[in-house]
Amino acid sequence: MFDDAADMAWSFSRLWRDKEARRKAGEPPGFDLISMLQSNEDTRDLINRPMEFIGNLALLIVGGNDTTRNSMSGGVLALNQFPEEFIKLKKNPELIPNMVSEIIRWQTPLAHMRRVATQDVELRGQTIKKGDRVLMWYASGNRDERKFENPDQLIIDRKDARNHISFGYGIHRCMGNRLAELQLRILWEELLKRFDNIEVVGEPERVQSNFVRGYSKLMVKLTAKN
Repeated sequence: MFDDAADMAWSFSRLWRDKEARRKAGEPPGFDLISMLQSNEDTRDLINRPMEFIGNLALLIVGGNDTTRNSMSGGVLALNQFPEEFIKLKKNPELIPNMVSEIIRWQTPLAHMRRVATQDVELRGQTIKKGDRVLMWYASGNRDERKFENPDQLIIDRKDARNHISFGYGIHRCMGNRLAELQLRILWEELLKRFDNIEVVGEPERVQSNFVRGYSKLMVKLTAKN
């Protein structure tokens, strides 16, 4: 989307200033993210905190766009790798909501997330000191054989699929998790209505990243229903 960080910062700043100017000219604020940030007492001066400004908007792009898109692609790929599950899905479309959770577990669109400890704590014999950076490997937890039976397989009626940790946990749990689930559910409902088969043709091209687990290219052949 952006050639580099400077281009991204310039684009976001211009968008912020444009909306700010329109609001000062009397235009009522919209119901978009930047308008709401400008209207909130805690964030109306966010542009004066450049790192926080860029960091928040960039994270929302990754968290609200890349993750869902890559889960959509990952679901198509997974159902091709496990064709018996696609047959099961077509026979039982009521499994879509549970399958969405299983796709999110299997794909794990973000491999990890980093936090900073706010106080000293001991966890299973390991001392974590205040200020230490802690890396949480979502991809590892979602494939933990102690938690999930046959974790490397996509099983669309897996009973504990919703126990995945792709959305994080606690106060930092993804605030868009319900929207992501809704988008994936509607996608698969519409695909099943329109197509008999969704076939991956060729090897997927993956995003080169140790953070985002996704695809830059995934070619598919869609066979329409008669």
